[in-house]
Amino acid sequence: MTSNQDLYSFKNSKFDPFMTAIVANRIDGIIREMTNTLLRAARSAVISSARDFSCAICTADNELLASAEGLPIHIFGSHLQTKAMCEFHQGDIKEGDCYLHNDPYSGNTHAADYTFLVPVFVEGEHLFTAVAKAHQADIGNAAPTTYMAAAKDQYEEGALIFPAVRVQRNYKMINDVVRMCRSRVRVPNQWYGDFLAGIGSARIGEKRLKSLCEKYGKNSIKQFVGHWLNYSEERMSYAIKKLPKSELTNTGAHDPFGDLLPNGIPLKVKLKIDPENALIDLDLLDHPPNVDCGFNQSEACASASAIAGVFNSIDPTVPRNSGSFRRIRLHLKDGAVVGKPKFPHSCSVATTNIADRLINITQAAFAQMGDGWGLAEGGVGLGAGFAVVSGDDHRADSKPYVNQLHIASNGGPAGPSSDGWVTYAIPVVGGLMYRDSVEIDELKHPMHFYYLRLVPGSGGAGEYRGAPGQEVAYGPIENDMNVIWPCDGTHFAPQGVRGGHDGMKCLHFIVRPDDEEELPNIVVVKLKKGEFVRGNQSGGGGYGSPLDRDPERVLSDVIESYETLERAKNIYGVIFQGSITDQTLTVNKESTHLFRKKKKSIMESKL
Repeated sequence: MTSNQDLYSFKNSKFDPFMTAIVANRIDGIIREMTNTLLRAARSAVISSARDFSCAICTADNELLASAEGLPIHIFGSHLQTKAMCEFHQGDIKEGDCYLHNDPYSGNTHAADYTFLVPVFVEGEHLFTAVAKAHQADIGNAAPTTYMAAAKDQYEEGALIFPAVRVQRNYKMINDVVRMCRSRVRVPNQWYGDFLAGIGSARIGEKRLKSLCEKYGKNSIKQFVGHWLNYSEERMSYAIKKLPKSELTNTGAHDPFGDLLPNGIPLKVKLKIDPENALIDLDLLDHPPNVDCGFNQSEACASASAIAGVFNSIDPTVPRNSGSFRRIRLHLKDGAVVGKPKFPHSCSVATTNIADRLINITQAAFAQMGDGWGLAEGGVGLGAGFAVVSGDDHRADSKPYVNQLHIASNGGPAGPSSDGWVTYAIPVVGGLMYRDSVEIDELKHPMHFYYLRLVPGSGGAGEYRGAPGQEVAYGPIENDMNVIWPCDGTHFAPQGVRGGHDGMKCLHFIVRPDDEEELPNIVVVKLKKGEFVRGNQSGGGGYGSPLDRDPERVLSDVIESYETLERAKNIYGVIFQGSITDQTLTVNKESTHLFRKKKKSIMESKL
């Protein structure tokens, strides 16, 4: 991408680092205010509690300018959606407009992510577009879930699709669209509250951007845009020049899915790192055609996940915008499961499963360059902790409820200098989402949680260990409750790198009064009173040999129940003395040194 030199002219202006930093932070502040508006105004728990949404600001020539703390899977495709708005409404975009976009074939992630686009005019000129994207609790799919894993195509999904459809003109609502949606979703009042919150968030962005231009002058802000994107490109160039020249290939796979995908979906990423020219070539061309189920990637998700894997592996201070994107050459194939989808193949689950795997294999590829580079794979799987639950609430005259849970978390990946993050969630959000409150979920929905806990020893062992996964159990209080999830990670575990071990796989059961039954990875189940589901999310992969981990850190892991005594000895080679029950457990340094030396000798003899 290149910046529009005519619209955001900066050739004749001197770069002012202080003003650039001030305005860049002010714009991030605007996005955070948009974020707080949406968080506080939304009605569904998936938005107001889990924060499954993102805000961003794009330029009028459709470049991502800033995203503050937006989720990686959401924000890296924002400019594709503003581009669709400009193309579909060429010559008819006016001040006071707001557009609704959830079409995965023209720039959006998947149908459940409603994006509100507000063009921002300053002195009659379209200068920015404020973007607020939020995952909806219900979108009128054929089943009460926004993840239709088994949907053969978009028709089987059932959602209403809005390809940059105008929902406001001259700041007034176009109620035809509202009536269409309210007549289609299962929880219309909740949906409408979220709808208004999304528009309100984008309008806050519009108002604050106008004030910013009024304070500093339109021309100064236009010059800032050009300087900021160029500065971001220079920062990305500098980061790439510090990388070793490399050609990297990494593979992975999505879990099998019954007869539809008996062998899963093979995945591959190729990277060419050219530090001399400060370029990263990112090749996603080697993928099978679109599949007849909901796991196909949209262009926005394929781009976002692979690019996120790159950004996870370089200088974290590089701005994430279209300026830094200029140094990445991304190759996608039309009609591929990872690429640009061919209509009407379903992209219902595009924002998670395969997207998570793409982030993982991309960041893990960087670890091939040597110690100190890349990351292990983060925990994957939208299991019980991320299920969509629905039914009739006996506490409210049997009114329907629908919501996606974000109550548990997969384990974060280990890196070359740190352990994995416990509240990581899944790779596509990278710890930026919130986790539900058990109490709030029980207040909002007629359900009971039996426990929510970490699983000791579930993180991949390593010199730096992956974070453990979490286990959850819940069920209905009175009426039947539908529970739906499209879990990955039950067959193929998150991988460790550079000698690090894999994280634990996902595993789920339905528990009845007289028995329990193991569940498949893709679940559609109806729970009756007295029944509940229990299951664990996967742990993150480890980085480096467990025998190189500081024994004192292993001791701390055991005391904190991240690790078990058995794994401490058998995997980490750490010998303790004393007792954990009376708090006298300590490391026997001499015995640990000798035991590790022996284990390393045995391992070397097997190579």
